Amino acid sequence: MILLTLLKGKLHRVRVTAVELEYEGSCAIDSDLLAAAGIHPYEQIHIYDVNNGDRFSTYAISASAGSGIISVNGAAARRVSLGDVLIIAAYAQATADAVAGFRPQLVYVDEHNRIIPRNQHIDSAPA
Repeated sequence: MILLTLLKGKLHRVRVTAVELEYEGSCAIDSDLLAAAGIHPYEQIHIYDVNNGDRFSTYAISASAGSGIISVNGAAARRVSLGDVLIIAAYAQATADAVAGFRPQLVYVDEHNRIIPRNQHIDSAPA
């Protein structure tokens, strides 16, 4: 059986609201954003920093609902700066049979990390 790794959920262009070097680790994310993207507390996440091009993985923890918090903690705090724009992605594995019709949960936000309506699909790249 072949498993494919697919984008499961994405928080697109969230802004870092806190950087906590002395915290144990992880990335604290507003629980409303987690739920909207289908990301679970303690799930592995991949973080892509739009400002500096850095890419790393950690795990998600829940922050207060409606707070807009995106806090990068522990060693990962050295990889971002306050106010940086991030893409946070979670992936899942599925069989080739399960891929048909699959769509990831895409979440877009404003400058305060509040959810805004937007297309729920990723357009093809221009030629």
